[in-house]
Amino acid sequence: MRCYDRLLVLMPSPVVRLNRAVAVALAEGPTAGLASMSELDDDLGSYHYLHAARSELLRQVGDVAGARVACQRALELVGNDAERRLLQRRLATLPQS
Repeated sequence: MRCYDRLLVLMPSPVVRLNRAVAVALAEGPTAGLASMSELDDDLGSYHYLHAARSELLRQVGDVAGARVACQRALELVGNDAERRLLQRRLATLPQS
């Protein structure tokens, strides 16, 4: 995470903050990653990667309903057919709540 902290000094962008949040999730667990992501909605609300990453972390903490909502939002925003298919497969594997 120190690399992302340094990168944020050089390039303080919301996308770098999202990447750092994913690194936090990998290092400290999904709950910590979700907390880091919580402040990104204003800047990245229309960025499908935010919602896709959030969906995965919500799935990891057992919030299936939240994971479905986040994945559906990512699907609404995605523009790439290959990524759309991946998100559709992920959504299909989430249990119905």
